[in-house]
Amino acid sequence: MKQNIGRGEFSQFPNLSQTSCQEDDVSTHVQHLNALYSDFESRFKDILTMVIPP
Repeated sequence: MKQNIGRGEFSQFPNLSQTSCQEDDVSTHVQHLNALYSDFESRFKDILTMVIPP
């Protein structure tokens, strides 16, 4: 989704595709998504590395 937003493809977000976004707005949204991803990755690091027996 982040890559699609970066390219200006908003098909996954119908409300966003109806608006006219400027390049600065799109890059700001992509930066926020990157920060959110990093935050989730560090916050749930223990869950992602958890070994679950079969």
